Amino acid sequence: MNVPTEADIAARLAFAARIAEDAGRRLLAVRTSGRWTDEAILGDVGDQAADGYLQGALLARYPDDGILSEETKDAPERLARRWTWIVDPLDGTKEFSQGRQDWAVHVGLALDGRPVLGAVALPAISRVVSAVCAAGAIRVALHGAGGEWPMVLAGDDGPPLSRRLRMVVSRSHTPEIVAKVARELGDAELIPCGSVGFKVAMLMLGKADAYVHKKGLKEWDTCAPEVVARAAGFTVCRLDGSDQGYNRPDPRNDEIVVCRPWLRQRVLEALAAG
Repeated sequence: MNVPTEADIAARLAFAARIAEDAGRRLLAVRTSGRWTDEAILGDVGDQAADGYLQGALLARYPDDGILSEETKDAPERLARRWTWIVDPLDGTKEFSQGRQDWAVHVGLALDGRPVLGAVALPAISRVVSAVCAAGAIRVALHGAGGEWPMVLAGDDGPPLSRRLRMVVSRSHTPEIVAKVARELGDAELIPCGSVGFKVAMLMLGKADAYVHKKGLKEWDTCAPEVVARAAGFTVCRLDGSDQGYNRPDPRNDEIVVCRPWLRQRVLEALAAG
């Protein structure tokens, strides 16, 4: 089995970051055009515009790779490909349509079922986070002009001494188990927002400490956000502490935990208690 070269990884990472950012620009143009005033129609137009661009870019540059996208009918031949792009052209469609900032574009890449690189574009705050999280190559970068949103790596930081813990939660469907975890963590403050990518970015930008979810997630929701979180030093796992697999026949994965390393055991214990 061939091992990908550093040059190949670097090229794919730069490509992922570029097309995620370009898709985000197109989405902003769709939203600000004023042509679609109905929120549902605006969301549909945005989904299809971003997906069409990403599909074309991926097929043109890497025709031999598999693709799994939320907005395109699944092609089972992806299961036989070592490299599979896992993309969500518009994560947080409702937030996008409502003129909010908490939506994202996800471009992730799995190699042999493991997430190895990804880009999460945050167009409304002019940021793109890109990362590699593969053996021998772990790095993360923050691009864009959003100066009020500096990146904070997890590192070896410790618990805050003078504030409550903060958990990002879904604006529209927060499972009861999340509220139980918050109580177990000392009545953690709940910060609602849309998009898995934006929630993970909230941790990476120093505005939250943990994200826990259990219901309705698919591989395209979590692949790119998982890569950037891991590369920045955050814990990422399922609710039982195990790792997530990718490019599987059924793309449902439903659950995710992302938190600072010093919180991992407390979160898992809170989940077990819940």
